[in-house]
Amino acid sequence: MMSKTKATVWVVENGKVRPKLDQLTTEEPLEIRLVSPEKTIAVTMRSPGADFELAAGFLYNEGVISSRKDIQRISYCVDGEQRYNIVNVALTEGLIPDLQPLERHFYTTSACGVCGKASLEALRLRSGSVILPVPTITPEIIYSLPEKLRSAQAIFTATGSLHAAALFDAQGNLLKLREDIGRHNALDKLIGSALLADQLPLNNHILMVSGRSSFEILQKSTVAGIPIVCAVSAPSSLAVSVAQEFGITLIGFLRGDRFNVYSGLERICTT
Repeated sequence: MMSKTKATVWVVENGKVRPKLDQLTTEEPLEIRLVSPEKTIAVTMRSPGADFELAAGFLYNEGVISSRKDIQRISYCVDGEQRYNIVNVALTEGLIPDLQPLERHFYTTSACGVCGKASLEALRLRSGSVILPVPTITPEIIYSLPEKLRSAQAIFTATGSLHAAALFDAQGNLLKLREDIGRHNALDKLIGSALLADQLPLNNHILMVSGRSSFEILQKSTVAGIPIVCAVSAPSSLAVSVAQEFGITLIGFLRGDRFNVYSGLERICTT
């Protein structure tokens, strides 16, 4: 599986045209299937790579599973030949998953995430409690996050067209980073990685995402127990509502030595 695809482009500069070999971010569909009950639960456009983490994170964030123990096996489909665009998830024997949230049968894109997404009320019913009040961090730690994220984006450096979701500890040390052409997929991969490693909830960590903070970014963060969410751009109004209701520190416009705090200022140590 390749996350980069070679392509010939034509560069127009100073009125002259020249060919150039470029690298593009690969975008392909991924079908996520449950083995029992046999059911396709999502088709998402993603960048190939960390597909098992993406599937696990998606199932967890959608409430189909509640822990690592609910997954017996994840594998690519083998139907006469290996199919790397279909992932089969076998749940633990005897587990009857709640598929009601998926009955709307959605199609996801790399741009907008899940269409017809669950409402804020559904998130209230699932979460049940607010995020823990720790940790507290200094502005200097927050200032350092964008450069650490960008420096670790290997595929973005080559293609210039990938989003990233990165997990840091309370001291600002980079722990995990996942890239994808879709912001929501990148976060599903990140949370899926933590799920498969039995590291949830992430209640002493900081999330940094490229782009903006949407409802879905905050929804996934709430389910994973992430207390601090940072982004380089502004959040949506519903993202702020989720952050305020569930006790998340939401930071936006994080650029250079400046940022805005939309919720949870009490976690920022200022003089």
